Amino acid sequence: MANSDDEYVYDEATGDWRPASEVAAAAAASQPMARDAAGNALADGDSVTLIKDLKVKGTNTTIKQGTVIRSIRLTDNPEEIDCRHETIKGLVLRTEFVRKR
Repeated sequence: MANSDDEYVYDEATGDWRPASEVAAAAAASQPMARDAAGNALADGDSVTLIKDLKVKGTNTTIKQGTVIRSIRLTDNPEEIDCRHETIKGLVLRTEFVRKR
């Protein structure tokens, strides 16, 4: 229910003026959620564990299964996360290879 103090935004999809809070909530719900291999929702700052040994492209490094990655950052792609590892900076991992801790 809208308060009298809400700002109203023109919703082009419906052609109506709607409270900004409703439009923002609908937009957030329509964005795909990043999920780990087990289906758990991921958020910025979460810690994850690798479920498989991964070879890092462009290096001779392999990150072993069970390695903990701290402070992940979500990207625009819900299937990828941005993270840091002590040996590799700017690492991007696919969410299918991680499990939330």
